[in-house]
Amino acid sequence: MKQFFLKIAAIASLTGASLAYAQFGSGVVFDPTQSAHAVQQINQEGQLYTTTVETTKNVISAYNLAKQMASSPSSLYRSLTSSSTLWTNIQSSPNTYSNTSGWTIAINTGSGASSAYQQTTIPRTSQLNGYSNLSTTAQQQIAAQGATADLNDAVTSSNIQTLGTIRANAQKRQSDINTLESATLSSDESQHTELATLQRINLALLLLLKQQEEANQISQAYTLQHIVAQKQQQDALKMTFQQANQFQSGYTSVAPSYSGAAAAMRY
Repeated sequence: MKQFFLKIAAIASLTGASLAYAQFGSGVVFDPTQSAHAVQQINQEGQLYTTTVETTKNVISAYNLAKQMASSPSSLYRSLTSSSTLWTNIQSSPNTYSNTSGWTIAINTGSGASSAYQQTTIPRTSQLNGYSNLSTTAQQQIAAQGATADLNDAVTSSNIQTLGTIRANAQKRQSDINTLESATLSSDESQHTELATLQRINLALLLLLKQQEEANQISQAYTLQHIVAQKQQQDALKMTFQQANQFQSGYTSVAPSYSGAAAAMRY
């Protein structure tokens, strides 16, 4: 009986070992498809990790560069700055006859240009006595010269006002330029952001446009003054032709009497 049980136990032991071997060798743990998928996932995770590390390095490098750009410019371009040249105000002259103070104020500020100019120049002459009794040619000559004087007074007064206003605005603009320069050279990192830089660029462009506008106004003022000078030259040239024409007609009417006098003297 004892031997029977021993045989059954041995058979059971062999059967269990066989079943265990059958489960291990059935492919439940070692599956080639699942193993390849696992290896692929491991490779992807490795690539993702490598990419993350490289991205982190790039971000750190960009931050360090931005920090360096925000902190180092002052040492790069501060030595290149130079002072601006500003128009200085015209100082009051000795004012011997008490008539130049208004002109000085007008050329510095643009205020009261017309009256200030009249105080420093010869007053305008009204129509000459007997103007209406002159010939048409004589009236045209006098009227042309009078128009030249009147236009020259108007253009000069306008130019004084324009230049005085530009001179006054130049002082205010210099203050804006100083503020812009201070913000550009500031060590404050908030002044070195992209938005702050773009705002300063826009402001600089506006200042350039205003200066170009003033340069155009000065050019226009010079052109007007030149036109009046040309008119004066044209008036003188036209008067020369008219005088020559009058001389010819006068000589023709007077010549016979001179011929008779000459004949009488020869006689």
